Amino acid sequence: MNWLPLIRDIASWLLLLSGSFFFIVGAVGMVRMPDVYTRMHSVSVTETLGCGLLIAGMMLQAGWGQVTGKLFVLGALFYLTAPVATHALAQAALHMGVRPKLNDDGDLGNVMPLAF
Repeated sequence: MNWLPLIRDIASWLLLLSGSFFFIVGAVGMVRMPDVYTRMHSVSVTETLGCGLLIAGMMLQAGWGQVTGKLFVLGALFYLTAPVATHALAQAALHMGVRPKLNDDGDLGNVMPLAF
């Protein structure tokens, strides 16, 4: 029996499921975080990692070929543009006067409540 296709399918599904998990964590982080800057940070980090894992899982499913090359280019483009877009949004928010949420003493401390 040839085990290689089964191992490839299991590895690709693990990558796809873990990428989906990071997207869900980013969505929960967007709801839970107190201000626009921490929301952008939580979403951008988990979105970049989740997208990379999803693309890697799809590349394993596609095998070697033109589709894998296109997925690689798409992933590289996403890894280059997503952090830049997040930085531009944060700079625009800062320019518009949106300030980060701070504690009364001025440090970032524990600004998030413990209960969901």
